[in-house]
Amino acid sequence: MPAVLVHGVPDTAELWEPIRSRLTRLDVVCPRLPGFASPLPDGFACTKEAYADWLIRQLEGVDEPVDLVGHDWGGLLTQRIATTRPDLVRTWAVADGAVSPTFRWHELATQWQTPDTGEQIMDLMTPDALVAALRDARHPDPEGAASRADDTMKRAVLALYRSAVDVGPEWSPPPDRATPPAQVFWGAHDPYAPPAFGRAVAELAGAPYLELDAGHWGIFERPDEVVPVLEQLWADS
Repeated sequence: MPAVLVHGVPDTAELWEPIRSRLTRLDVVCPRLPGFASPLPDGFACTKEAYADWLIRQLEGVDEPVDLVGHDWGGLLTQRIATTRPDLVRTWAVADGAVSPTFRWHELATQWQTPDTGEQIMDLMTPDALVAALRDARHPDPEGAASRADDTMKRAVLALYRSAVDVGPEWSPPPDRATPPAQVFWGAHDPYAPPAFGRAVAELAGAPYLELDAGHWGIFERPDEVVPVLEQLWADS
């Protein structure tokens, strides 16, 4: 079965290279979410439900359950699929993105969710401004990420966040929901989602929790710590 690594916002499949290059397995797939350096299918709504359904269709095309890993919005999608379609998932892991009853959106997300304000912010996100913001947030590749953040991605981000104002209550799994084996990673210095969010997700999933001395993109800052944990999860399952 493959390992499927799902990126978040404002990222693309290239983000996974620090992880992928260290894995001993070769059956690794890094899909590009529609609109993220990838064409949008005709009529694709860019809502959280549309992205979850799209990823489910990709996994349904695999002959057996996969090892699913997600970061940021990829984590929310991973958690959603693991808790609603566990038949598609052998193991799952999330990093700095998943929901629980403690979940609250960060300030930038609420601005994106606000009509007109979100569009104004996207207009201000020139390549140079985005590089500076991502560098300040300890992104592992600010220049590369900024070069791929085109108008299609910006529109997709706004639609996605506006569909997810209430994602906490809508997607938080009940505490007794059984899922495949899981692992939670979180950056101790994540400015968007505090570690308390990660600990709550781990408790809901009955999963081990690893807090990294890193920011929001912690698994890419600390790949040498993360990869052995992922490979142990897979080996034990």
